[in-house]
Amino acid sequence: MTAEVVARLRAAGCVFAEDEAALLVADGRDLGALVDRRVAGEPLEQVLGWVGFCGLRVLLDPGVFVPRQRTALLVEEAVRLGGRVVVDLCCGSGAVGLAVAAGLGDVELGDVELVAADVDPAAVACARRNGVAATAGDLFDALPGQLRGRVDLLCVNAPYVPTDAIADMPPEARDHEPATALDGGADGLDLHRRVAAGARDWLAPGGSLLLETSRRQTPGTLAAVVAGGLTGRVVTDDDRGAAVVVGTRVTPGR
Repeated sequence: MTAEVVARLRAAGCVFAEDEAALLVADGRDLGALVDRRVAGEPLEQVLGWVGFCGLRVLLDPGVFVPRQRTALLVEEAVRLGGRVVVDLCCGSGAVGLAVAAGLGDVELGDVELVAADVDPAAVACARRNGVAATAGDLFDALPGQLRGRVDLLCVNAPYVPTDAIADMPPEARDHEPATALDGGADGLDLHRRVAAGARDWLAPGGSLLLETSRRQTPGTLAAVVAGGLTGRVVTDDDRGAAVVVGTRVTPGR
């Protein structure tokens, strides 16, 4: 049976057919139905209902953005910076917030205060299934007012794909993930500019905004962060093709 599954997946263009087949077989549900969904182009993670991210198993619902492994760079940098109050903005499944919190301490023990938000109600529901305190709304409008000026780490994986480039994305992304999680406007940086413009008011003194971007868009994202009144720097990882712009709220005398 496994050989048949591998053959079907390979014929459908799955590069890692053997690995995917093993996961689908081990799932325990109707194997034929699972393979049909994958062959039809649904992301493997949505078919399985979970994704492995930064050592965590994160629940994932159909139609919710699939966390990319390159986003681990953002998580690693956030953990390196440290802090107690963490916001996962544009949270999707809540994977980023969960991974940052896990690297910093224990939410249940009060080591970390984690809050998340997303404009997509399906994403908010998924994040809540993962145990994240998530609310629905447009960027900062979704955050509780008492967080203003208290956020140590504002982690944001906002959409940054230029609108015209969405058509060139793999079908499993453009057909099975919400446009709100992909479309960053004409140059891909509409959300980055909005986040950067409002971040300073929410950050604690010394707190940092971490924005995932692409290597090509790094100058634009960095410019937006600096225009928002933060000191900016870029962190990259060539092996993962990852780039993160970090903006820190520096107070006078520091």
